Amino acid sequence: PVAPPPAPAPEPLVLSDVYFDYDQSALRSDAEAVLEANARRLKADNRRTLLIEGHCDERGTVAYNLVLGEKRARMVKQYLENLGISSSRIQMTSYGKEKPFCPEHSADCWQQNRRAHFVLQ
Repeated sequence: PVAPPPAPAPEPLVLSDVYFDYDQSALRSDAEAVLEANARRLKADNRRTLLIEGHCDERGTVAYNLVLGEKRARMVKQYLENLGISSSRIQMTSYGKEKPFCPEHSADCWQQNRRAHFVLQ
């Protein structure tokens, strides 16, 4: 007899970043759609915990951007909790402008750096 083929490996859990407008911590409508998709993925794999990193662009002081990054992470955490993700699965941190995704000094890069990034643990 021929052995059945091995089961395919499960899809890796991938969460998409959400982006913010300049100097804002309010969620944009496109961010809400991304968070709803992320919440569905997290519910399907409820063993994983999550670190939400709040990031900012390079403009503004270090202190200001650390606070803004924290506000962004908190907004995302609250939204995920409202979608049914347990707060015990979510941690937050703010990097402010200290860990830019895009190192160039341009409006396009600044937009990429104003984000909440997800790290699965």
